[in-house]
Amino acid sequence: MLPQFGNVAMAILAFVVALSVIVAVHEYGHYIVGRWCGIKADVFSLGFGPVLFSRYDKRGTKWQVAALPLGGYVKFKGDGDAASATESDETKEMTPEERRQTMVGAPLWARAATVIAGPLFNFILSIAVFGGVMMTQGKVAEPLTVGEIHPLPQSGFTLQAGDELLGIAGRDIPDYAEEGAFGDFVDVLPKQEILDYRVRRDGREITVDGPYPQPTRIMQLAPQSAAFESGLKSGDVIVGVEGREIIAFDQLKEVVESSNGRVLDLKVWRAGEVMDFELAPRRVDEPQPEGGFKTQWRIGIAGGMAFDFATETMGAGEALVGGAAQTWRIMASSVSGLYHMIIGSISACNMSGPIGIAEVSGAMASQGADSFIWFIAVLSAAIGFLNLLPIPVLDGGHLVFYAFEAVTGKPPSDNALRIFMTIGLALILGLMSLALITDILC
Repeated sequence: MLPQFGNVAMAILAFVVALSVIVAVHEYGHYIVGRWCGIKADVFSLGFGPVLFSRYDKRGTKWQVAALPLGGYVKFKGDGDAASATESDETKEMTPEERRQTMVGAPLWARAATVIAGPLFNFILSIAVFGGVMMTQGKVAEPLTVGEIHPLPQSGFTLQAGDELLGIAGRDIPDYAEEGAFGDFVDVLPKQEILDYRVRRDGREITVDGPYPQPTRIMQLAPQSAAFESGLKSGDVIVGVEGREIIAFDQLKEVVESSNGRVLDLKVWRAGEVMDFELAPRRVDEPQPEGGFKTQWRIGIAGGMAFDFATETMGAGEALVGGAAQTWRIMASSVSGLYHMIIGSISACNMSGPIGIAEVSGAMASQGADSFIWFIAVLSAAIGFLNLLPIPVLDGGHLVFYAFEAVTGKPPSDNALRIFMTIGLALILGLMSLALITDILC
């Protein structure tokens, strides 16, 4: 039981850390923009329930950490509850100057800015992390040059780091910047362990031997996948499936996609040792570039190159644009996923609740800090999007109320607010229950 307990403890700890970071950023967005807009915060809480630690700052705001790390809130001056949905009785006794420091007494623009700041800060966190990772990794340098060569079952290649690639197996290297060109180039190469490479080394064109460019080497494993749960690791090379020797990642993909979910026998090379694994591919609903989803059989691995390409530094502006594009893709796929689940074209098992998110948190943390930080950015973008849904109780619901006030000149009545908040709470609890059920059943 000890290994299992360790996995559960890792999942819980990683989940708490990820959620705490995202919640802290989200609530700080509400707090700081509210402060800039002249709205005073009485409490900034990370977590709910009994207070473990607290202190007051010079502005009178109580900063606290509570025992249940499953969320957080900012309670502004005059709020009747942590959701800022109602006002307290004390606001009726306030002077106009004091009432201006409350959410209910602030101008409409200030309230709207304060509310939208939470999701906006989630998006900023995601863009910053994605952009930072892109800057750290850099971009593929021109001309195309060999970087680190990864360990493979075959050895003794004369291809070296620093070689400028000119051609492989008699074909000229295409323009790497042209989308899809290099992938199409690799697809038509002979499926052989060793290929001839034409390279430029020390100013001279020579021919050397090197590995097939896209072997069955595992670059990354998907959490909750068959490969992850079977014990496969990054860096493993799958050298055989069902008694058949394979060289190229495409060959493995063909076998998995045609398996119809039957158990596959794999031979795997790991640091000089060949081991046997058994796993059954699982049905996965994959988002498509043109929109919609396609169901495929997958074992949950991402393949990589036999070698890395040399990289060059990416500018901050380019990295932030890339980070923004990645954040947008997450939100777009979230919208598409919700729509296709509602119409029944994909399974509700694509929705993860707290158990599923905790499992993925632990799995990503086990693959290293870079994978875990990337996962936090993905989750932050998803939570920012979720909070913008026009459901009462969520930030998006508040923005709908403010839009109504902007059009009519007055906010919804207290009775209407209570009804809408009750409906919104029921929807959220229903969504949470559905997610929990899918966690258990799927």
